[in-house]
Amino acid sequence: MMTDGMRMSRPAGDIGTPKRTREIIARYGFTFRKALGQNFLVDANVLRKIVDAAELGPSKGALEIGPGIGALTEQLAMAAGKVAAIELDRRLIPILEELFAPCANVEIVHGDALKLDLKQLIAERFAGLERVSVVANLPYYVTTPILMKLLEDRLPLEHIVVMVQKEVAERMTAPPGGKEYGSLSVAVRYFAEPEVVCTVPRTVFVPPPNVDSAVVRLTLRARPPVDVTDEAMFFRVVHAAFAQRRKTLANNLTALLGKERRQEAAALSASCGIDPGRRGETLSLEEFAALANKLAEHPA
Repeated sequence: MMTDGMRMSRPAGDIGTPKRTREIIARYGFTFRKALGQNFLVDANVLRKIVDAAELGPSKGALEIGPGIGALTEQLAMAAGKVAAIELDRRLIPILEELFAPCANVEIVHGDALKLDLKQLIAERFAGLERVSVVANLPYYVTTPILMKLLEDRLPLEHIVVMVQKEVAERMTAPPGGKEYGSLSVAVRYFAEPEVVCTVPRTVFVPPPNVDSAVVRLTLRARPPVDVTDEAMFFRVVHAAFAQRRKTLANNLTALLGKERRQEAAALSASCGIDPGRRGETLSLEEFAALANKLAEHPA
């Protein structure tokens, strides 16, 4: 367990301000790589909201993905017992290690979050802590793959608090019936309870991105809210239902089952009390589960 003194150690000066960020960039001669989606947050109020949403404390850990130059890392170091920050860009590693040398509770990990064994990393880096949360400003270009890895790997997490593109946040939290509702919405609600913490204008980043952002908190469920007999089948049905959004559920299920089972696709929906003429965007988790469970009895 970290002592309060160790937990409160921090670099000299607030990193998450425009002046300090530009000083660090100039000092190390850092240049941004657009391909890595590098946009550094420089707003103390947003940083505070992100950290508050994670509900951290000295007995909890924070796993950060994509720390950049450490604006969020700095705030996490003061709020959590331990911080492990995964950074892909090798050029940032010496910068982060130097900036956070005073912080005994911060560990910088060089690697690709999509390729690392995060379950093992959590077990090793956060041993002895009560709970762990992922807290991150995710690069836009890999947001969905990282989110799905965090959810599907069933990591021992309390919360996932992430800043993402505003449009993605709307999809993550969308209820059935609207254009934002899709397979990502269903997957998120299957594994977690989502909520938007705040919206973030593009003007509070260096350099500013082309879109606005939002902070989303996912509270991980102990178990899914619906019972499915075959989880793989459940997600096959979900993806099929949204494959061509303008088509009816029966048509999309036909594509999943095969043309020779066209009549069966319509009958399958009807047997679950679902009009086969509906579109996938109108179905609830419970309806998707009913379809998947029925289909699991008569797989393709």
